[in-house]
Amino acid sequence: MSGHSKWATTKHKKAAIDAKRGKLFARLVKNIEVAARTGGGDPDGNPTLYDAIQKARKNSVPLDNIERAVKRGSGAEAGGADWQTIMYEGYGPNGVAVLIECLTDNRNRAATEVRVAMTRNGGSMADPGSVSYLFNRKGVVIVPKTEGMSEDDVLMVVLDAGAEEVNDLGEAFEIICEAGDLIPVRKAIQEGDMDYESADTNFLPSVSVELDEDGARKVFRLIEALEDSDDVQNVFANFDVSDEVLAAID
Repeated sequence: MSGHSKWATTKHKKAAIDAKRGKLFARLVKNIEVAARTGGGDPDGNPTLYDAIQKARKNSVPLDNIERAVKRGSGAEAGGADWQTIMYEGYGPNGVAVLIECLTDNRNRAATEVRVAMTRNGGSMADPGSVSYLFNRKGVVIVPKTEGMSEDDVLMVVLDAGAEEVNDLGEAFEIICEAGDLIPVRKAIQEGDMDYESADTNFLPSVSVELDEDGARKVFRLIEALEDSDDVQNVFANFDVSDEVLAAID
């Protein structure tokens, strides 16, 4: 899955500085609001909120926006929306399985936008459960490389906390763990004096579809179309791409 992981990491780095910055900010703020509503407005007692705030700060979301989102979510300030999480399933070009995670205050709008993006970009919707079994919910932590840092260095820090594997992505290391071990792994990284770029629960595929350049372009176009919807928070897909294909597309 290294090609998929490299693509995801590169995409998120670019997202922080490109024209979609406002859309990225909106997603991160929405996550903070939901985390505060679910587990309270104190980051020290709400690890999900802590991670949501950290991710927003690392992506340069203004502190004022973060604080207002916490207040709205925790009820200290009026104006919070009734966000609902909905998962849609489907297939993209080349038979790639796609999981679409929405966070929305309007289920009908979300369903329509997802369906339109899928059908216009070579995809098709699928029944619930027909795609999700191909994915496992995992914790994923991205640790930027520093000089002299090796894969073994990272593994030694996180192994006892529940990490399952460490992958070298080039400019960063990707740590995979069970979703329930995400917080201990993140804490182990902090206590090991390492910085981390993001700590999230993601859906990782158990089997993947290898894509050539043409297939990769089609799948990336579909994913970008889905992510253009304000209701879509995350898109997970079971493709893999080689470094050569990634370089050609870049």
